[in-house]
Amino acid sequence: MSQLTKYTLRKVSWYFATLVVALFLNFYLPRLIPGNPISSLVAQMLGPGATAARAEDVHMTFMKEFGLDKPIIIQFFNYVKMLFQGDLGTSFAHYPKPVGEILGSALPWTLALQVPAFTVGWILGNLLGAIAAYKKGFFDHVIFPISLYINSIPQYAFGIILVWAFGVTLGWFPVGGGYSMALAPDFSWAFISSALYHYVLPFLSIMLITVGGQAIGMREMSIYELNSDYVLYSRSLGISDTKIVRYVFKNASLPQITAFGTTLPILITGAVVTEVVFSYPGIGSLLFEAIRQSDYPLIQGCTLFIILTVLIANFLLDILYGYIDPRVKSAQTEEVE
Repeated sequence: MSQLTKYTLRKVSWYFATLVVALFLNFYLPRLIPGNPISSLVAQMLGPGATAARAEDVHMTFMKEFGLDKPIIIQFFNYVKMLFQGDLGTSFAHYPKPVGEILGSALPWTLALQVPAFTVGWILGNLLGAIAAYKKGFFDHVIFPISLYINSIPQYAFGIILVWAFGVTLGWFPVGGGYSMALAPDFSWAFISSALYHYVLPFLSIMLITVGGQAIGMREMSIYELNSDYVLYSRSLGISDTKIVRYVFKNASLPQITAFGTTLPILITGAVVTEVVFSYPGIGSLLFEAIRQSDYPLIQGCTLFIILTVLIANFLLDILYGYIDPRVKSAQTEEVE
């Protein structure tokens, strides 16, 4: 077994331990929300005319059905057991709909919004940052201040600004929703065009924030690399700027990969809040609704998706970084030895 394989296995054990702790917090923290969600569910089902005895019987029935009558530690182990069986439980607010089915309808919206926005933002931000460092002049004086300004704005606040500017004031785009309420989700051109029309502002709010942060980081790293000894020596040898810039961009992008991994939790949680701002039918809006209704199983399902996304992305970036950077790869093997 190679040293790098041992290092990878050790990383797997650390991330697994993190997942165990995250699962417990994911289970326990929703139960700190004040109020009894079962009482709300019973009140909605029976209405105002039900007797106290009838309400109590239905309340106890639901407590047993959802396993809330057992000690908290037993509830946790039952929760983990259900996870291994692929069962996320039944939603309180959408009873008797399973949480997996509810998440299944919201997940494509979140993935279709966040994955392209983060990808385009990362690529575009790094390109703009490298250009600003290399060209200087107008590019540096324009791109850097704009990037710095955009990056200082929280995602949800930037989303509100876009809604006010382009939705309310100019009326160019809708202020919320994932598609027109007059349409039913299908594969018709009318629905697709409506979804794309509603997609623009949420996409821009996430993508532009990502561009700002990546451009700042890439500019600083590119300036550092352009002033390094190997660049000055390469220029003295007459090596073309095109070839030099290629190496500079590669070396400067390595810390950006790490930075993206460390800021990924902030980006994802910010994107979740952005969905709430735009009433976008994704995981964010679903999580907000679940918290408002103290829907424990639905909260756990939404946050579990966020936890797994962050852990898997950071793990892959951690391992990838060790393979693509010889310096880190060497340090990893020495650390294991």
